Amino acid sequence: MKGVILAGGSGTRLRPLSYTGPKQLIPIANKPNLLYCLDDIREAGITEIGVILGNNMPEKVRELLGDGSKYGVKVTYIVQGEPKGIAHAVHCAKDFVAGEPFVVYLGDNLLRGGIGGLVRDFKEKKADGAIALCRVKNPSAFGVAVLDGQGRVVRCVEKPKEFLSDLAVIGIYLFTPKVFDVIEHLKPSKRGELEITDAITGVIEAGGFVHSWTVEGWWKDTGKPEDILEANHLVLDELEGKVEGTVEEGAQLTGRVVVGPRTVIEKGARIRGPVLLGADCHIGPNAYIGPYTSIGDGSTVADSEVEGSMVLDHVTIRCRRKLVDSIVGPYSQVLSAEGFVPEGARVVIGDYTTVRI
Repeated sequence: MKGVILAGGSGTRLRPLSYTGPKQLIPIANKPNLLYCLDDIREAGITEIGVILGNNMPEKVRELLGDGSKYGVKVTYIVQGEPKGIAHAVHCAKDFVAGEPFVVYLGDNLLRGGIGGLVRDFKEKKADGAIALCRVKNPSAFGVAVLDGQGRVVRCVEKPKEFLSDLAVIGIYLFTPKVFDVIEHLKPSKRGELEITDAITGVIEAGGFVHSWTVEGWWKDTGKPEDILEANHLVLDELEGKVEGTVEEGAQLTGRVVVGPRTVIEKGARIRGPVLLGADCHIGPNAYIGPYTSIGDGSTVADSEVEGSMVLDHVTIRCRRKLVDSIVGPYSQVLSAEGFVPEGARVVIGDYTTVRI
């Protein structure tokens, strides 16, 4: 069995964060989202992985993954180019899978517990396809699956206007090569894409058996800033404290806090976990970092308060206003402007930006 990770798409809902690279590389708890997907595939026993590249700086994906050996896998790159839907991206992998069954993982998904159970079920039941599902409160925003009494998928519908099911089709699928014949006969949807839900339904209509697997833990599609923050919260919630850097006497750490190598927390700083600090950070006096915050490598926070936020690599925050539920892109600065009374602020800032508030 082989793996396929989709790392294309324009990421319009994540701008400005996606202006400078694929959305799949945005770090969740200081780790690129794409690597969580790769880990899940490898831990399911699959080590040959094809990575579908789009038009948005694909070289950054190549730079991160290389040939895959660093992560215990073998990576093959497949160029999709202009995004024409998930089913189109899957079809681009036809030559790579070379007649083997394969798992497809959307690179902006995050799943607790991995995909080992889904892969085992697919093999044991000798299915023609399998899809991961998650119960959601707003099924009209997703593709949903309709099941029979034995867990077989009867059909899939993309963003139904009327209630059919609360089981959302999340971004993890398994197929045999039969799916390629189906995709070749698909017609674009109203939004001009080849829909994966239509491909799944086509497999069923051709007499295939598609198995369903419902996620028991949590799942997040990190397609919007608020989703990324929630995913960061969920990952940090399972954090175990560890101190590798320097915590000066008089600094206060409470709860589960990870302090990366060569990071310095000065006297007078207060950190309340769960908090993740990367390597080579500087947390200055009078800094407060509150729960569910991650700080990327090489960043500085001084004379500032940050809570429930994602601060990426090489960021400087020296701001009298408290930042909450914010995302600050790499190499950016959040500084105080003169003449303003300190108040709370919420920001989403892209790369290489300076903001004074």
